[in-house]
Amino acid sequence: MKIAEFQKISFDQFYKDSGLCETAAHQAYDSILIPKRATSGSAGYDFYSPIRVELNPGESIRIPTGIRCRIDDGYVLKIYPRSSMGFKYQMYLLNTVGIIDSDYYNADNEGHIMVGIVNNGEKKLTIEANDRFVQGIFLKYYLAEEEENSSERHGGFGSTG
Repeated sequence: MKIAEFQKISFDQFYKDSGLCETAAHQAYDSILIPKRATSGSAGYDFYSPIRVELNPGESIRIPTGIRCRIDDGYVLKIYPRSSMGFKYQMYLLNTVGIIDSDYYNADNEGHIMVGIVNNGEKKLTIEANDRFVQGIFLKYYLAEEEENSSERHGGFGSTG
């Protein structure tokens, strides 16, 4: 059963979110890879960094993936570090687990999935462009019986309060 579809965001949105100069943004944008599973038994979809990242111990960064995801209602995409990144570098997500809601797809930023990471290890963390660094897992979620909500999302990070 397929409940979602990954897509690239527009170049204009990537350029705006990346903080890169236009030439570097074009180069990174052209190399964006759609997340995919490593094997037929993999639960997680590997996300690739479109940029080269070097983080010294204690440093953090927000990586623009260039990816958005259309998700059916009733499902959520959760973002986690790849286990190898945690074991080798003690890399963590700044928000511990990324939650991508189905209505994020229509946010003002085109639903651009940005991933904040921190190097909590003792050695430099290097992620080359197109290296896999986090994984996304789709999960079904359920609503409480008394749930009634008709609010609409507009912004990105922290937009719901």
